[in-house]
Amino acid sequence: MKNLICLAILAVVVGCGGVKIDETVRLTNGANSSGRIAGDVAIKKARKNDVSNFSTNERVGGLITYLASDELKGREAGSEGIDMAAKYIEGIFRNNGVKPYFESYRDTLTNFEKPAYNVVGYLEGTDKNLKNEFVIIGAHYDHIGTADPVSGDHIANGANDNASGTTAVLEFARYFGRFGKNKRSIIFALFSAEEKGLLGSKHLAKKLKEKNLNLYAMLNFEMVGVPLVGKDYFMYVTGYEESNLADICNGYAKEKLVGFLPTAKEFNLFQRSDNYPFHTEFGVPSQTFCTFDFTNFDHYHKVGDEVSIMDFDHTALLVNKTIPVLKDIINAPNREIEYK
Repeated sequence: MKNLICLAILAVVVGCGGVKIDETVRLTNGANSSGRIAGDVAIKKARKNDVSNFSTNERVGGLITYLASDELKGREAGSEGIDMAAKYIEGIFRNNGVKPYFESYRDTLTNFEKPAYNVVGYLEGTDKNLKNEFVIIGAHYDHIGTADPVSGDHIANGANDNASGTTAVLEFARYFGRFGKNKRSIIFALFSAEEKGLLGSKHLAKKLKEKNLNLYAMLNFEMVGVPLVGKDYFMYVTGYEESNLADICNGYAKEKLVGFLPTAKEFNLFQRSDNYPFHTEFGVPSQTFCTFDFTNFDHYHKVGDEVSIMDFDHTALLVNKTIPVLKDIINAPNREIEYK
């Protein structure tokens, strides 16, 4: 999240580095022998509406490990490293039937001095009427590049911030891309230059507003690499009191999946991530899901945000718990989520 460093925030896991893009793509698509078997089982279950094991530790681990590897050098907007991440994301979209929303997957930012790109995929809805309404599922895939060195390490890998959120969105895209169970149309948006002031999401929100996009909701995922501790809910949503989103999610999940984090309100996290430009441009429910609570992560914008401290089981579970909720939101006959 943008500019939380002054709030003494958290840290993440990662840093193995050196995982090649082709190896990671094979891993995340279940192409090695054990992964293929696990992937086949997950696909069969998903076809029967059982997504409890759709995402796995191995798959999530492969995605986060590549995105937060030293090879990508911290994914700073406009850098060679983030260009590698963009190519990786494009490949996953392409392999799972997610089409470019624009002429290509790359949406060039007009508000940043260096060449920088959002990566924007699209799945048309299956219902002749509801397909004219859109749900955006997003996360930022950039990070800060480098930070104050520790033991000779100066790469801020950004495993939790926000390779984890990017991974969740890529897994959602894989699910809906493979099974096409979306009556409304979906835009999957991976934003650049969030760390420069939400520039990628500001650019895209303005661009889509000018196109008169019929936006129902924008659902953003930020820092979901480590679990909450001592809470009676699985994740929280920023702007909790602004809408009925948490109630809708919990009703579909049949559990307390989403809760209220007082410090999120105290530090106004609602305005600090990529949901906010869509809120200001469209005035529709636009909120961020997160599992960082200022106590469970000590490496915000530091080189310690490494893969090694990520909890892949947690992120896979978050994906598997959230898919049915997203599906119900996207397929609901009426717009149930609304600002209060």
